[in-house]
Amino acid sequence: MRYLAAFDKFKGSISANRACEVAVAALGGGTAGRIVDACPLTDGGEGFARILTGAAGGSLSAIQVAGPRGATVTASLGIVHSEKIPSAARLRMGFAQEGARVGVVEMAAASGLELLSPGARDPFYTTSQGTGELVEAAARQGVDAILLGVGGSATHDLGLGALGALGLAYVSDSGNAIERIVPADWPWLARIAGRLVSPLPPIFIACDVANPLLGPTGAAAVYGPQKGLRHGDYARIERGSAKVSRLLCRHFERPESLAREPGAGAAGGIAFGLMAAAGARLLPGFDLVAAWLDLDARLAAADVVLTGEGRFDESSLSGKGPATLARRALALGKTVHVFAGQVVNVTQIPGLSVHEISPRGMPIDEALAGAPSLLEAAIRASFPRQ
Repeated sequence: MRYLAAFDKFKGSISANRACEVAVAALGGGTAGRIVDACPLTDGGEGFARILTGAAGGSLSAIQVAGPRGATVTASLGIVHSEKIPSAARLRMGFAQEGARVGVVEMAAASGLELLSPGARDPFYTTSQGTGELVEAAARQGVDAILLGVGGSATHDLGLGALGALGLAYVSDSGNAIERIVPADWPWLARIAGRLVSPLPPIFIACDVANPLLGPTGAAAVYGPQKGLRHGDYARIERGSAKVSRLLCRHFERPESLAREPGAGAAGGIAFGLMAAAGARLLPGFDLVAAWLDLDARLAAADVVLTGEGRFDESSLSGKGPATLARRALALGKTVHVFAGQVVNVTQIPGLSVHEISPRGMPIDEALAGAPSLLEAAIRASFPRQ
């Protein structure tokens, strides 16, 4: 019997890699006729650099960068040789060049929400500077392209922090430079100066968000609250975002309609900032990851598919990650099991078994701490060894 264990992270608890390791151990991979293929998933957030770099046999280096509130953090930069990337993934990037090197950058590692305690989450004071420092480090190493995953960000600075690390300067209405700019400084921002320090390689942004930058479906309205934006501050940050978007478009001679492009609002508008300043291209994130991991072939080879994440609900079924994987597997006639820390109001789907690993009533802190053992017990119960 062949099993595919393809888990996303259990947010705030265990990584995708660790969840897959637990599944292999619980199934007894390599024993009793069980073959288990471990395939950690990523949505562009935590684990993006490690998972994609590891899948392509690349190398990871630790880089010291500014975190979302300015304190130094250590983030990983992946370097991958293009011939190790499946051709389907290269084609999605429009990047057929062999013998090239691709830098894999994870925004969550430098500017991520999980790097901050709940009390420190405030989009008026967070910066994407560290993400720009990772991009600059990749460019300095002479890569031919950069793939940026933007899930899990703590920021809403339209990428000004990242662009500052890449050479832009910000001038106040009094003519002074604004150092380490954050949205709290935007009322005093008069103009943008400078250019990117050196020609950057093509930047591809893995992104499944279709939100524009502004408006009721924009970055602040939809994602601001989870980053600490208070309801009464929405109008303030929205006005500032409109102002900054105009300044960026004017400086780089881009049409202001760029702010209305689907996906421009991704990760607090860093997608918009990098499109305006560096001509970055947005790519469907899950489809790119699936091609990079050769997921369709691995699904076809499996008899049973196991997947999961921290919470599984109705919104999961219309989203990406484990739910999209499950739908692909069901379409191939596979048996599919989803394991999640919490399961909420999920419609019954033929062929899909959904398991809640945390006992009802267990305190959330206890469930998060015990997730590895809870996941292992749930898988063992569902697939007892003979």
